[in-house]
Amino acid sequence: MQSSPAVRKKARIAALLVCLILLGLSVTACSVFRKPLPQQGCEALKQQLQAYVQSRAEEGRIGIYFRDLKEGNGFGINEQEPIAAASSIKAPIVLYLFQQVADGTISLEEEMAYQAATDYSSGTGVIQFFAADGAPYSLGVLANLAITLSDNIAWHMLERRLGKDNIANYLRSLGGTTVYPEGQNISTAQDMGAYLQAILDFRAAQPELGERLIDYMSHTIWDQDGIPNGVPAEVRVAHKVGSLQQVANDIGIVFLENRPYILAVMTDGLQDGFAAITEISRMVYNYQMQKQ
Repeated sequence: MQSSPAVRKKARIAALLVCLILLGLSVTACSVFRKPLPQQGCEALKQQLQAYVQSRAEEGRIGIYFRDLKEGNGFGINEQEPIAAASSIKAPIVLYLFQQVADGTISLEEEMAYQAATDYSSGTGVIQFFAADGAPYSLGVLANLAITLSDNIAWHMLERRLGKDNIANYLRSLGGTTVYPEGQNISTAQDMGAYLQAILDFRAAQPELGERLIDYMSHTIWDQDGIPNGVPAEVRVAHKVGSLQQVANDIGIVFLENRPYILAVMTDGLQDGFAAITEISRMVYNYQMQKQ
């Protein structure tokens, strides 16, 4: 049955209002995240980490973002310092894929063909060793490989499917402020913290897909490096490392009972970057345990 012009007009107006409200909520959420976190209750930890960062200042740069998920407080140290993101950017890219799946615009069963001319990359991953040009891979498999093995070819294929401009717009919608400057894969500890919070928010809205991503991040081949190495083995850590020559990053959610937290550490120039991240992780964990 067809509705009258007046009814259709009212429906269009209502739809427009809903869109404006949702847009407003999205902008508000991003604005809230960009505001400085309340630091009350974690001043001592900040001082401790500042002293450590200062002691390594002549060696290189360290950016840190910390947020206590129970109390909502936290802080940053050089948190807006632009540093090469390396493979840590793969976590929010897979989040964007899963958001598209949740929205019904993409299926994880969808397959795309490996194109060696555009997708090939050495470094981490396994596709490079056995995939023939044109070999099909489902988006679900690519997402798994991009996180658990940090497969570079899987990353490039997902980026090709999703579109780099679309990914950039999505990262900005999450609160990212340093997003592919001049086309480079550069980010900040603060932005990475925003993306980790977005992963948690996504899991709250889409439990099955969200837990799938967190499960991938909790079972990588680098679970003995960086943040996990600074906490006991029984504490779950969902994280994503990234490394280049003299660049070591790790961004993670530490599911400490009664005191979970977000920690993003990005380093540039340190010879022992992952060891430094482990030391920072240990300081944060011990501080959080004291608050239990």
